[in-house]
Amino acid sequence: MNKYGKFAQETWQMTAPSQYALIPDPQEWFRKLGEEAAQRVEELTREIAGPDSMTDSFLEKYGRLTASQMQAEEIVRAEMLTPEEMETEGDETDEDLPESTRLMHEIIQSFNHGYQEDLEILRAEELDRNNQPQ
Repeated sequence: MNKYGKFAQETWQMTAPSQYALIPDPQEWFRKLGEEAAQRVEELTREIAGPDSMTDSFLEKYGRLTASQMQAEEIVRAEMLTPEEMETEGDETDEDLPESTRLMHEIIQSFNHGYQEDLEILRAEELDRNNQPQ
């Protein structure tokens, strides 16, 4: 299982244990999900990075590609690797959870919201680029 599959599996176990329990073969499911995520990261990285510039130095190109990959990974984590909604086990409310767990839930929800906004911006920019005459 690659790093994306491991991330997804750990995230689902912590934030959506009831949904995780419904997956018949978690190892295989998250392995496949990780492979799909890696492919999507590769595609998004190329899209975000755009074409090479003849004037870019090696370091500029490396920086652009690295930043593009990091942004693609953030998008894929939000889009593919985290459960849609956070849940807690049983009848517990957020107030009943330990402070560290509540904080983790808030952070993950904040990240997911930010990633969704980034994804919408990227999609709009891509549509603009595709609609411009060449």
